[in-house]
Amino acid sequence: MRLSGDVRAAGYRGEVPSTTAKKTATSKSASEYTAHHLQVLEGLEAVRKRPGMYIGSTDSRGLMHCLWEIIDNAVDEALGGHCDHVEVILHADGSVEVRDNGRGVPVDIEPRTGLTGVELVYTRLHAGGKFGGGSYTASGGLHGVGASVVNALSSRLDVEVDRGGKTYAMSFRRGEPGVFSDLAGAQGAKDPEHAFTPYTANSELEVVGRARRGVTGTRVRYWADPQIFLREATFDATGLLARARQTSFLVPGLTIVVRDERGEEPTEEVFLHDGGISEFCDFLAPDAPVTDTWRLQGSGTFTETVPVLDGQGHMTPTEVERECAVDIAVRWGTGYDTTVRSFTNIIATPKGGTHLAGFEQALLKVMRAQVAANARKLKAGTDKVEKDDALAGLTAVVTVRLAEPQFEGQTKEVLGTAAVRQIVAKVVETELGAVLTSTKRPFKQQAATLLEKVVSEMKSRISARLHKETQRRKSALESSTLPAKLADCRSSDPEHTELFIVEGDSALGTAKLARSSDHQALLPIRGKILNVQKASVTDMLGNAECAAIIQVIGAGSGRTFDLESARYGKVIIMTDADVDGAHIRTLLLTLFFRYMRPLVEAGRVYAAVPPLHRIEVVNAGSKPNEVVYTYSEAEMRRTMASLQKRGRKTKPLQRYKGLGEMDADQLAETTMDPGQRTLRKVTLHDVDAATRVFELLMGGEVGPRKDFIVDSAGALDKERIDA
Repeated sequence: MRLSGDVRAAGYRGEVPSTTAKKTATSKSASEYTAHHLQVLEGLEAVRKRPGMYIGSTDSRGLMHCLWEIIDNAVDEALGGHCDHVEVILHADGSVEVRDNGRGVPVDIEPRTGLTGVELVYTRLHAGGKFGGGSYTASGGLHGVGASVVNALSSRLDVEVDRGGKTYAMSFRRGEPGVFSDLAGAQGAKDPEHAFTPYTANSELEVVGRARRGVTGTRVRYWADPQIFLREATFDATGLLARARQTSFLVPGLTIVVRDERGEEPTEEVFLHDGGISEFCDFLAPDAPVTDTWRLQGSGTFTETVPVLDGQGHMTPTEVERECAVDIAVRWGTGYDTTVRSFTNIIATPKGGTHLAGFEQALLKVMRAQVAANARKLKAGTDKVEKDDALAGLTAVVTVRLAEPQFEGQTKEVLGTAAVRQIVAKVVETELGAVLTSTKRPFKQQAATLLEKVVSEMKSRISARLHKETQRRKSALESSTLPAKLADCRSSDPEHTELFIVEGDSALGTAKLARSSDHQALLPIRGKILNVQKASVTDMLGNAECAAIIQVIGAGSGRTFDLESARYGKVIIMTDADVDGAHIRTLLLTLFFRYMRPLVEAGRVYAAVPPLHRIEVVNAGSKPNEVVYTYSEAEMRRTMASLQKRGRKTKPLQRYKGLGEMDADQLAETTMDPGQRTLRKVTLHDVDAATRVFELLMGGEVGPRKDFIVDSAGALDKERIDA
């Protein structure tokens, strides 16, 4: 056998190793892998070695998770009734500070470890007052790793505690207690780069001042370690404000102050909500109400076996009885979007869990029972309500409080305590059933309206499914189920087809001559369609123009909208360039936003830009006259002034009052020919902001719209008014 140069270069010197030699090398390698190769990470070393296990990631999300851990410790004090003020400060030097007026971290010596409470909490994993010791009946932190993890991942962490008339302080560097050289200096001179002297024998919780009588609390300031976190990781002020607002809703009476000192001018927001989750539900709701905000409250007990630390330091399995308190706020609106937020001990569970599963299970059960009981009145037939029908237009805040809940991981995104599901389901079934069957007039009227909405959603879903199954492109030999007024195109490829929604029959006649029938379809609408922001789903589906648009696009509406089934790659709104045309365009955009939003999000909705003026410039001799189109009064004046300055003569100006005044060549050249036209793509960057704008401009509340018009009157360009 010949060896390649690569093998010889690896050290075999031209000899092929024998099988025996291979076995000997393998055996030697295996024998060298012994117990002394195993590494045991002690204390906070494990956190620094594998930070993602504790905080999810080392980018901005992980940085914010560390901050939530410290804030949640302060909020847990508020949950226990010991704190009513929390302050969060984003300092200009990159550090962050959390202050509270709770009981303060214990400063006495813990007997088993010989450490002060402060050092124990901030340096030992799984140490804290949330393991069933009676300090907290319901808390967000339950693993006892939050504060110590933050300490381990900080280049510096300072703790100050007001307790017993004294102010205690301790500093840490990457989890190790010690003294920084700046402790004697000014408050603002603290820096993680200053000289640090670790404690060598015993740690010391230093008394640095006196606290006023009766004043207690904790102040934690830390600098995230650049050795751990990515350089581009930053604190998200917007996310922090949203979380602070959310927490103030969940803990009524708690004041949360967020101050950001990182900009040129410090900013401060104060949050205090006494209305609790009912107010939170109203805040989250994106649409006009169909029902009031109903509060569903109750509790239940369950038993579970948990290991409990006895006096000798041994973990003993013990059966304990737990109580789970359920508090839910629900409200249905006119829309079809669902907004549900779930929390366990004020900790958000964005991926749900057993409490959310129990809520949805009971909600569907109650709705099915009520629809079945009123089937004749509601004309519901024998079809069954599905979960999406009941959830359409729902805004809900689902909260449960219990001791030592079981989460999936330290990030606490999913509640795993199995018994909570049945407790929540029972509370919802009892309380919501009582509301829907109440004989009191307000409840009775709202319940009837809600059931009509649910049945309407059910019928809409069934109709959309049947439509999706039967609606297919028909060949020339088949009869079409599409509206007779649709001038369809020959191509069936959505990548190249366009649907023009045209205002009026007069414009349709010209557009038919101007279009390319191979890939451009035309659908005329008669005047101004229904304002779907105010109307119900039933009214929308019953409107001939709205129904025709939904049918022609062929992808359904609302929850059942399927972008892949859309028959056209572009939907182009082509209206007159006047105030009425702008109003019709706005009504159509409202329809797309409310019931075909994925089409807008995909960038497949456009607005045509027809010209306002046609200027014909006279050329000398036999040379054809030049035609210039302008799209605003200002552009027309600039163009005319420029032509006059150059001594060019023009024929009388032609002002288009509508698309029907153009001939086919002009319409094709300016508005429909892909090679020459201008289209405005409708985009959607901020759904919440867009929702607020549509509700303001097109919603049922007149007052805010009137205020907006009055306040904006000064910015109106009077020349744009078509008088």
